[in-house]
Amino acid sequence: MEALMGSRVTPIRVSSIPPRSPFLPPSFMNLKKNFNGSQVGAMRHPKSFNSIAISAQSLEASTLGRFNNTMPSKEVLEIWRNSDAVCFDVDSTVCLDEGIDELAEFCGAGKAVAEWTARAMSGSVPFEEALAARLSLFKPSLSQVEDFLQKRPPRISPGIDDLVKKLKAKGTSVYLISGGFRQMINPVASILGIPPENIFANQLLFGDSGNFLGFDTNEPTSRSGGKATAVEKIMKDRGYKALIMIGDGATDLEARKPGGADSFICYAGVQLREAVAEKADWLVFDFKDLLSSLD
Repeated sequence: MEALMGSRVTPIRVSSIPPRSPFLPPSFMNLKKNFNGSQVGAMRHPKSFNSIAISAQSLEASTLGRFNNTMPSKEVLEIWRNSDAVCFDVDSTVCLDEGIDELAEFCGAGKAVAEWTARAMSGSVPFEEALAARLSLFKPSLSQVEDFLQKRPPRISPGIDDLVKKLKAKGTSVYLISGGFRQMINPVASILGIPPENIFANQLLFGDSGNFLGFDTNEPTSRSGGKATAVEKIMKDRGYKALIMIGDGATDLEARKPGGADSFICYAGVQLREAVAEKADWLVFDFKDLLSSLD
């Protein structure tokens, strides 16, 4: 009989970035720049830090100059301000890390799994193939996952907590839609005050002895196009007039399709995936831009 795991976590304090001018593409310190590739990632802070502070420094103009969507059009801004539902990706969006990469590193298979994650997020391989391949590399046990959750609480992206509070105060429904695992996303939702019914994510499966069995393939987010399916279900079941998808990867971009999200905002504050960013309705590097635009 398969057993599904719950989660425990100690909330972390998040320090914010000083306010900036709205819509000005921010920069952030400790960047690893790869101008020949498609990603710009924030360098990791030591795990012992319980607060996260990212201060600004200039990104080269030539890097941002490739994009013409760092300021929203009037139409996109209007949709954002009047949306009645916002769906957030979790890994490298709401959180600073890719959850499966962190778990794999904890279990001793970090590098190999991270390479698969990069391929999955760029859209070069089907998501379900990448997910199965990554898990097969380290097959986490129940005890390993529990130990991981205790020792490595989630690191929340600066500004996301204030943005979620603002959206909720406006009466906007907030969802988490992720290709990650509920066991690791439930603590994030708890920190942000997002109810379990507003989470669409995968589920790790374990046997009676806590051995790894796989993942629940019935979850829509377990396969390519899954986030689009989740968004379509939300729209159909809740009858929202306007819904926004915010994320960093190809699977988030997929959610903007007929019957799905009305607009896709690419958040590149952790990872800049150029193939995704250039197709976004709005490219942002700081959640404070989204927050200030609601006023």
